[in-house]
Amino acid sequence: MTHTGHCLCGQVRFTAEAEPVGARICWCRDCQYIASGSGTVNVLFPEEAVRYEGEVGTFRMTADNGNTVERGFCTGCGAQMYSRTVEPKGLPMRIRAGTLDDPELMAPTAIIWTESAPSWATLDPGLPHFPKGPQ
Repeated sequence: MTHTGHCLCGQVRFTAEAEPVGARICWCRDCQYIASGSGTVNVLFPEEAVRYEGEVGTFRMTADNGNTVERGFCTGCGAQMYSRTVEPKGLPMRIRAGTLDDPELMAPTAIIWTESAPSWATLDPGLPHFPKGPQ
């Protein structure tokens, strides 16, 4: 199955030639900055199955868990497109759910980094909560 998506302005498009391996909401502080106050909603795909077209800007940093993470965004409209772990290798790519052409593809199955969520955050009690990232 092929899944597709794009940024707000359409400059960046992507295809994922695999089914998602998961979906989750992340409340780490980095994601709160990216989402301007909310957590991010991410659908996870095998990195080798995802292809981007268009001008994608990147930013690398060390995440709260110590991993080196690259975040991709559209250089035209600034839409956050993905994050991927550079070190260690082999982890799924996290595509921002709002950039999928079909945002109904997969609902979140967990909420991570809940210890970083502000007190006013709405955390679905029907989903598993993890104080930090998954192991």
